[in-house]
Amino acid sequence: MLRILWQELTNGLHDSQQLAHVFIRLLAATFCGGLVGVQRESTRKPAGLRTHVLVSVATAAFIIACSASGMSSDGVSRVIQGIVTGIGFLGAGTILKLSHEHEIKGLTTAASVWMTAAIGVVIGLGSVGLGLIITVLALIILSLARFEHSIEHQSPHHDDPNHDQKP
Repeated sequence: MLRILWQELTNGLHDSQQLAHVFIRLLAATFCGGLVGVQRESTRKPAGLRTHVLVSVATAAFIIACSASGMSSDGVSRVIQGIVTGIGFLGAGTILKLSHEHEIKGLTTAASVWMTAAIGVVIGLGSVGLGLIITVLALIILSLARFEHSIEHQSPHHDDPNHDQKP
């Protein structure tokens, strides 16, 4: 009975080295998703730490499970396509159009969730270093919000609600 239980627990993990690879990838996905999530949490955005960690770890887990099962590269490609589509729907749920303000909110949150899924996929495929680089780039890009706001405030049409209307 214990032998069967051990076989089920280690199915797809043929040796301790492979188990270590899986563990490192899942920890890396947790760490990278957490970094992006902390940044979003610190700016008080709706999708924060838990959301970004869950997305990153889940996407890495899907890819790792596919690899462990011996799925072909075509099969893994289809799984990645499904992840990209599914995360697109998740991100769409964060986007709001405020008709009274002629403004759309949540696009950056949706993009950050999508980026976190990409990080999880990359790490799940075994490119932990590339996942870290993408995470750093995402953090740099997300930190540009302050710069973006300063440009908006310097715009001559910033306070003119009719600047987009045609005569």
